[in-house]
Amino acid sequence: MGRLSFYDEIARNKRSSILLAILVALILFALIYIVVYFLAPELIISLPLSLIFIFLYVYGSYMYGDSVVLASVNARPAEGREYQYLRDTVEGLSIAAGIPAPKVYIIDSDELNAFATGRDPEHASIAVTTGLVRELNRLELEGVIGHEISHIRNRDILFMTLVAVLVGLAAILSHIILRSFRYGGLSRRRGEREKAGGIEAIIMMVGLLLAVIAPIVTRLVQFAISRRREYLADASSAELTRYPEGLASALEKIMKKNRGRMDVSEAVSHLFFVDPNRSPLDSLYATHPPIEERIKRLRAM
Repeated sequence: MGRLSFYDEIARNKRSSILLAILVALILFALIYIVVYFLAPELIISLPLSLIFIFLYVYGSYMYGDSVVLASVNARPAEGREYQYLRDTVEGLSIAAGIPAPKVYIIDSDELNAFATGRDPEHASIAVTTGLVRELNRLELEGVIGHEISHIRNRDILFMTLVAVLVGLAAILSHIILRSFRYGGLSRRRGEREKAGGIEAIIMMVGLLLAVIAPIVTRLVQFAISRRREYLADASSAELTRYPEGLASALEKIMKKNRGRMDVSEAVSHLFFVDPNRSPLDSLYATHPPIEERIKRLRAM
């Protein structure tokens, strides 16, 4: 019964996350199409231009996103005898998961936290704080590393990075559309070709509506995807280590010791093991599920 619980968790969260990602992609495509539709000389050009723009933007993030993330938190390679056990733990759990051992990095912080990044298991990295290495015992550390290894094995890192990129782009496009409507830019461009008819008026109204709600909807989708992926990685870590209590104990220790003051950009905060920045609005907008709920689920396995 215990084993079935985390297999069920994995299957359910994968289905939900894929559906949410599709929703973000559809909203983004609609925003790009509306912008191109009113700026392109002919309607037939709008669709291919929208697709090309999305492809180039996502490809750049796919190739270089991990380096940007590591640099943004001042991560350094975990070198020397001081971190030998950490490197051995990462290598051992990687072998158990059937993936290449990722590169290991250290973040100088007293907070207990970690994250994984990379575009695939062959190009992945794990970063942990000095506080995490210092405060957790062997079984607790294995639980956290197993969680991050699971993100890599399940290809969550690429998934979450691309979703974050799409959410950011949706916010930019919404801003462009709102400014254009505010100053009459899109209307004038279209009016130079022909006076707006029924279809043009409908598209303009849809564009305005999407521009207003897209940043809110896509941000909420990002939160929902991230929360579900954390539950999935917890369940996968329990499967990998065969000891859910190790991860549950680590979460208890983190809940008591962390202050949520890592001063990490919100653009990358969803990648961390637990939320690095605490806010009064965490119950609504937090990218991580409540630690108490994660512990409860782990101990029910």
